[in-house]
Amino acid sequence: AVVSTQSGITAGDKPVLIFVASRRQTRLTAFDLISHVAADNPKSWLKIPEAELDVILQTIHDDNLKHTLQFGIGLHHAGLHENDRKTVEDLFTNRKIQLLVATATLAWGVNLPAHLVIIKGTEYYDGKINRYVDFPITDVLQMMGRAGRPQFDDQGMACIYVQDTKKHFYKKFLYEPFPVESNLLSVLTDHFNAEIVAGTIKTKQDAMDYLTWTYFFRRLLRNPGYYNLEDLEEDNVNSYLSHVVLTKVEELEQSYCVAVDAADGVTLVPQVLGYIASYYYLSHKTVKMFADTLTSTSNMNEILQLLCDVTEYDEMPVRHNEDKINEELSSSLPIRVPAYSYDSPHTKVHLLLQAYFSRQPMPMTDYITDLKSVHDQAIRILQAMLDMCTDNGWLATSLSVMHLVKMIIQGCWLRDDPLLQLPHIEQHHVPRFYQNTFFDEDVAFPELLNHYTEQRLTHLFSEEFGKRQIGDIARAMKHLPQLKVDFNVSGRPLLADDYKPQCAPDGREWMPLHADQEYSVDIHMTIRGSSKRKDTSRDRGARRAHCPRFNKPVDETWWVLLGEPDTGELIAMKRVSAPRGNHLSTSLAFYTPELTGRHIYTLYVISQTYLGLDQQYDIYLDIIESDIVYQMDKDFMDFEGDLNLDITEDDPLDIEEPAPPSPDAPPGFSPLSSDARHQAWGRAAWS
Repeated sequence: AVVSTQSGITAGDKPVLIFVASRRQTRLTAFDLISHVAADNPKSWLKIPEAELDVILQTIHDDNLKHTLQFGIGLHHAGLHENDRKTVEDLFTNRKIQLLVATATLAWGVNLPAHLVIIKGTEYYDGKINRYVDFPITDVLQMMGRAGRPQFDDQGMACIYVQDTKKHFYKKFLYEPFPVESNLLSVLTDHFNAEIVAGTIKTKQDAMDYLTWTYFFRRLLRNPGYYNLEDLEEDNVNSYLSHVVLTKVEELEQSYCVAVDAADGVTLVPQVLGYIASYYYLSHKTVKMFADTLTSTSNMNEILQLLCDVTEYDEMPVRHNEDKINEELSSSLPIRVPAYSYDSPHTKVHLLLQAYFSRQPMPMTDYITDLKSVHDQAIRILQAMLDMCTDNGWLATSLSVMHLVKMIIQGCWLRDDPLLQLPHIEQHHVPRFYQNTFFDEDVAFPELLNHYTEQRLTHLFSEEFGKRQIGDIARAMKHLPQLKVDFNVSGRPLLADDYKPQCAPDGREWMPLHADQEYSVDIHMTIRGSSKRKDTSRDRGARRAHCPRFNKPVDETWWVLLGEPDTGELIAMKRVSAPRGNHLSTSLAFYTPELTGRHIYTLYVISQTYLGLDQQYDIYLDIIESDIVYQMDKDFMDFEGDLNLDITEDDPLDIEEPAPPSPDAPPGFSPLSSDARHQAWGRAAWS
């Protein structure tokens, strides 16, 4: 029986739910309970046969959970694998284990009532302010609400362990009504940004009206002192709300998310960064940090530091004495962090990612669950960063962000050998792949994939790996996608009738294109590699990537870019997902330069999920003078189409040459539908 000696509460054989303050406390509390029961009857809380339990344990990923389940104690927190959490919930619901130790999030997320609920302390450690703080009262009430099972019990019991000085306070709020106040003001800036982007709020007056429909406004009128409002005089309330609106709009302006129309001073116009923040659910402070920090020459270390410094990681827990662990961990990592910042959540994120890339073991289980929290947000933050870089036309920085994305997905440094992406392969295994005299020092990763069959891998690793492990490696090598890329440039007019292509002494054939005209690079990719892999996802037919070190399934995705390395300009970009089939087509629209001369554009095909599979192709353009006749015909047709007029020879029009596109306009992202008769250029290469 479960007995609380201090309160005299006994649960008998009925289920017991214990709430603790942190993930670490779930483990420590369970181990203490095991020590307590081990001397008497260690299996008294386990309600299923050992044989059935052994089958269940084979599906558990977390080692601590495997251990505690053998004694009838389950663990539940956000750091567990999804299947582990589901298994524990089923075991507890079906009364196959009697005790469940969980964090407070379980009280809100999952309905698992118990006969007895124990709240083991009402404080948790807040890493942002480096001290222990009280649980919100609503959390305590929610945890207590899990006591009692209507279908089994006629009563439920809750026991709160609390400091003696707080006992009177908790008795008071348990037996008296307790108001629920609004916390909207702390996040109102981001709410305003989302509504402005969506078009719900278009003026400052709209923002004021929006506030009057919120719970915050209702509580403001009921409890003005809580929100620092002196009294409820109409003028004071209006002045207070106006100040709130003006302050939040000013914050959005300073974050480059919103602009106020200079003509009337009240119309709110969403900006590019506002759209990015709203789309990716990021704080306006984060996109402001992007705008203030990123440049066209930002390197990988700077981008990694920026990722770790974003507002979304402000609440990464730095627990008691973890600053010492961070300092010790830092000494073995390649990138140094400031010595005075070991208690910073952002420094901890930086160290976690470095250790992850370096494949170092984490110092404790809590760091593994913290790394999962980092992964949960890292990809969308980097995608937002990439959108800002492409909007600015920064080629080098965009490529660096893309490389960091694949580093996080695969869990290795960009400089590491791509073979480390394969299952079971560690750094000391890599040289064996290159011992074959068939390969030179510059052998490409796809060549290795094609060369090593399962039979050759068995010959190479038979003494170190078993048949099952070698099969895993062979299947991964077979499934990795390899691309055959075909592309051509299309558009009108492509060639002048009297212009002949020129071949330079180095053998480069320069393609003549007219200045200040729109063309497109039409790309067709043939994907080699098996797509018949097990996949239970509810996606739209996308192929799943092989990324066992990342904590979420990821689709195979490719970025297609057109840039000019000599100037560092990113001209156009698209993100495309690999389909279940073997073929993928897309196109990139671009305008040729206004001035004549030769330019070398580069087409990049970059994998979001794999290292070593990227491709690039140079396109040699000889920009010649624009075809005036075609330009006039085009302008005439556009003008006629826009006005829907019937123009005859008796109605002459003065057709002016259109103004060139604004240099501030973002690169074109939509495919160009071109006349196939004017396609004139193509190249292809296997990786």
